[in-house]
Amino acid sequence: MGNGTESDDGRNPDDDERTSDVGQAGHDGRTGHDGQARDVGTQAGDARRPGYDGTGPGAITPDGCAVEMWSLLPVRDEPDVIGAAVPAGASLLELGCGVGRVTHPLADRGFAVTAVDESAEMLARVRPDVRTVRSPIERLDLGERFDVVLLGSFLVHAGDPAVRQGLLETCRRHVAEDGCVLVQREGEDWHRTVPRERRLGDGWGRILSATPVGDGVNSVLAEYEFPGGRWTQTFLARPLSTAAFEQALAEAGLTVERYLTADRTWVLARPSTEPPEGPPNR
Repeated sequence: MGNGTESDDGRNPDDDERTSDVGQAGHDGRTGHDGQARDVGTQAGDARRPGYDGTGPGAITPDGCAVEMWSLLPVRDEPDVIGAAVPAGASLLELGCGVGRVTHPLADRGFAVTAVDESAEMLARVRPDVRTVRSPIERLDLGERFDVVLLGSFLVHAGDPAVRQGLLETCRRHVAEDGCVLVQREGEDWHRTVPRERRLGDGWGRILSATPVGDGVNSVLAEYEFPGGRWTQTFLARPLSTAAFEQALAEAGLTVERYLTADRTWVLARPSTEPPEGPPNR
């Protein structure tokens, strides 16, 4: 699951004992004595989400991501940013892990990673030494707490506020009281500076358009070109000012502690000591 040119990879995970299929929140998804999650709940469907689509070779996930294309993307500075912000060897819940582009470097650095994605095809690319869970993020309830919860790939900009709230509540539900949540957000001008492109390893990623579709939401069209393949993704994204972003976290019981990068796209938040704020009166 991912948006834009920066986000995130066979075996069938349904036949893989390390992968759990988790449905509605509230099912008991606690780990067994062997440390692997059990299959619980209803399976996450592969139907395309409204407003999301993708084209190109190979499988396309519910949010329009092309599995083959994400497998070609190089890892950037994400592991360095994360590694510098959290304790060595921490337990880490990665929400929207995709093919494992960031998962694998984090596991190699000694983090105990649990990788979550709603796509079986994506999870099939994650190494077998990493624990995986198949579920829509907003419905995840493992009954566990982690030192670090990671919500990358700009997922916090989901077009539907209810989905965004569900994503952030999943973060709050799974973070230890003395732990932290790392969130990757868009730059505040990203929807205005289009079209734009950047080099991605052997290929190119381009944001071709960001078209308003009402209620502050844009339909974004991205294109990716690598040797031997071209893909597109259409997705819905809601631009958020710093104030709106911090308010959204507060409504889920999270408080921004600091911004980790100069462009303010990586954020460290902590569980709030006060009750979650309700949405402002409109």
